[in-house]
Amino acid sequence: MTASIQASRAETVTHYQMYIDGAWTDGRTPGRSEVENPANEAVFATVPAGSVEDANAALEAARRAQPAWAALPPIVRAGYVQDLAAAVRREKDHLARIVVLEQGKPLNQAEGEIDAVVTFLTFAAESARRIEGDIMPSDFPNEEVWIRRAPFGVVVGLTAWNYPAALAARKIGPALVAGNTMVVKGHESTPLSALEIARLAHEVGIPKGVLNVVTGDGRQVGDALVRSPLSDMITMTGSVRAGREIYAAGAHELKVIRLELGGKAPFIVLDDADIEAAVEAAVVSRFTNCGQICTCNERMYLHRDIAEPFLDKFIARVKGMRLADPMTNPDMGPKVNRPEVDKVEQIVNDAIAAGAEVLAGGHRLTEGAFARGHWFEPTVLRVDTNEASVMQEEIFGPVAPVMTVDSFEQALAFANDTSYGLSAYVYTNDLRRVMRLSRELSFGELYVNRPCGELVQGFHTGWKHSGLGGEDGKYGFDGYLRKQTTYVRW
Repeated sequence: MTASIQASRAETVTHYQMYIDGAWTDGRTPGRSEVENPANEAVFATVPAGSVEDANAALEAARRAQPAWAALPPIVRAGYVQDLAAAVRREKDHLARIVVLEQGKPLNQAEGEIDAVVTFLTFAAESARRIEGDIMPSDFPNEEVWIRRAPFGVVVGLTAWNYPAALAARKIGPALVAGNTMVVKGHESTPLSALEIARLAHEVGIPKGVLNVVTGDGRQVGDALVRSPLSDMITMTGSVRAGREIYAAGAHELKVIRLELGGKAPFIVLDDADIEAAVEAAVVSRFTNCGQICTCNERMYLHRDIAEPFLDKFIARVKGMRLADPMTNPDMGPKVNRPEVDKVEQIVNDAIAAGAEVLAGGHRLTEGAFARGHWFEPTVLRVDTNEASVMQEEIFGPVAPVMTVDSFEQALAFANDTSYGLSAYVYTNDLRRVMRLSRELSFGELYVNRPCGELVQGFHTGWKHSGLGGEDGKYGFDGYLRKQTTYVRW
């Protein structure tokens, strides 16, 4: 694999392999899947079309490796992860370009994603000395109660396509430092970033079987990973639909399931807000990564007293955004694939048919420099009712639906009127409103007077249909450990 990648970087198409039990393999069955550049639809890589047999081989390798890996002191496991972080840092330019090619985000945003990979891995490694337990007195003489934290065993990581490198690292770091071994499967549209991380894990000497990366169809390979009795815990980032299927598939074996799913984040701007700051945050939080972020600004509620001046500035910013080859650092790149841009186009057309007013954009781009690729204009829609599907269904694209509200209470009620509960935004300078929102908004992550972007020491968690469990910080790390109680009498 290592030699193959380096020899093929100058070629038209790079042929990747899966990484199972410390070795590179084309898999148990013939066939390969193509990886497309979203900006121009050019096939630039292929990966093995993995099978159930490949999934089982990876799980068996992880199972064999886990006891010896867990027996290492946590600080030793962390040393391997620190070395992996250093290797990622050294290859930042190459890894960022892989992200651009397979996912389509602008190069500077891809570079930020690789910085996040380093941060996730480093924070996990630093947590090695923070694995704590408890000693408690017993009700009986000459006895104590010990509670220790232990790894689950084999963890399966299923990642989404919007941040293929960062989401893999977000799971790999804490899982490995906690003493678990791992099988990772990236999304079919973006399988390369996880394979590149596996290449670096191999180079820094992470023992065979500790980290395995497979490719293939989610309904076949992913399902086999979830259902197998060899996997103990499933951590997945993706859609609500996929989360429900994984939750059901893991039920028979009573798997521990952690799901980070979709969102429909409200962006509330109240009458006392800093308009300039709110406009900038609304643009960043909606159109970064072409709106393909689970915590994105998905629907906007503007207080009537500031709605028009806000929209004047916001629409001017949106209309001034530059779309171009992601390698040139435009404001926005393409959608990740054809089904995704088809979905966004249908959402916008349906909203217009239902009465939405187009304030900016509104169209798929198909001519000139955009004749190939999956391009959609940054779009703003004015909507009159919170029941509109564009205000209720996740868009996950560069479309900002906007409503005017008459009061703080109405904004709060509309914001909570959703089955999602991942993130929410509010711009206000009234501390009383902030305190009410923190208590009454039914979302796991709130941004007050700032744009999107969670920090590694926080806790990224969804409520309601947005997920179970969470990632990041001490609470996310603790999720990769289970508890064992021992009663000790002497």
